Amino acid sequence: MKTHKTLLPSILTIALSSSVYATNGYFSHGYGAKSKSMAGACVAMVFDAACGATTNPASLVVMGNRLDYGFALFMPSRGFTANEDASPTSITPGSYEDINDWFLIPYWSYNRMLDERNSIGVFVGTNREMNTEYDSAVFRNFSNPLEPSTLAFSPTGIDLIQVSMGITYSRKLTERHSVGITPLLAVQAIEIEGLQPFKPFSLYPDKVTNNGYDISFGGGVRIGWLGKITDNLTLGASYQSKLWMSPFQEYKGLLPEKGHFDIPANYNVGLAFKATPKLTLAFDYQRIEYGSINTMSNASDLLFVPGKTLLGTDDGLGFGWDDMDIFKVGLQWEYSPNLTLRAGYSRANNPFPNTQALFNVLTPVVTTSHYTFGLSTPLSEQVEFNVAFTYAPTEKIDGTLNPGQQTGTIEMDQYEIILSWGIKF
Repeated sequence: MKTHKTLLPSILTIALSSSVYATNGYFSHGYGAKSKSMAGACVAMVFDAACGATTNPASLVVMGNRLDYGFALFMPSRGFTANEDASPTSITPGSYEDINDWFLIPYWSYNRMLDERNSIGVFVGTNREMNTEYDSAVFRNFSNPLEPSTLAFSPTGIDLIQVSMGITYSRKLTERHSVGITPLLAVQAIEIEGLQPFKPFSLYPDKVTNNGYDISFGGGVRIGWLGKITDNLTLGASYQSKLWMSPFQEYKGLLPEKGHFDIPANYNVGLAFKATPKLTLAFDYQRIEYGSINTMSNASDLLFVPGKTLLGTDDGLGFGWDDMDIFKVGLQWEYSPNLTLRAGYSRANNPFPNTQALFNVLTPVVTTSHYTFGLSTPLSEQVEFNVAFTYAPTEKIDGTLNPGQQTGTIEMDQYEIILSWGIKF
């Protein structure tokens, strides 16, 4: 996207520690180097303020005073192929690749004990996997040459930034059980380009595409519980409500419900089992309710009939996503006082079926497996160093790029390296 149009993306990504991370849909598969090295299986683990604040706020009061900061190098490869099997209207046959193939992202989090039973934490969490830019006019063959306003231009793509900010309060109920709550504030920014041919099908034709970045505000809440059931078994659970957002006025002619784009609710349950004094096994289940958000869940395989309004209405075109179920397993091996090793694997269902490929060429998030590993080592009594690596192998969906006609393939793979430092005080 053309960042010279506004300074908003730079302000959000630098000042608010934005993250473009290996993902489940457009949610990160984990938060913080330790969590990511175990494929995000951390709802019952006590890792660091990053995992605690963004996954289970009840764990903050157990970990004590600490500051965590670091950066990630995220390298996704994504795109699609359009087949030559449609007439007359189609995407020009060929392969299309996103031109933004790496991102360098900082992050930080903080926790402070108020006393032995209470703590306060601060965090900033971000989702930005909806970031795709094709250096071509993908939908130019959909244009009406008699209506100049419908002529498609390059680039074609979407940039969605979602930043949630909160202050976490965590309290020990007993020596073995704790709870936490985080009131959340959220800011979204979106820019969409290259969709001029869809204007005639919109409730608001001038609010479909190429209107620069628009901003949305809202909020919700996250709650969590952590319980040490036995000396070897810990259970955890957390829930984040839907974040209710104000509509995007500049794109109310494209997005359903006149521009509404809420952030979906999600919940996590998991366990951590200490198999030996040095080996811990963790298992998490996460559900992300994309299906409750009309922009994400409304079907995209509708027929484009002249005079019919398909965009901007309550049941207008969306991305056709379903809820995601993610299963995560990880292990932690305290090899020595100077080295802790971690590994993990996660598996999810694909967020959309192959009949919903039209708008998902803008969001080709089809990776469903993540292989991860990492390590931690102390640099001093107060400072530790962590590294994590994630690999999401290439996955493809063969589907329909426009209703009933052209077929094609959407694909993606991801690599990510994270370096972080934790300071205890």
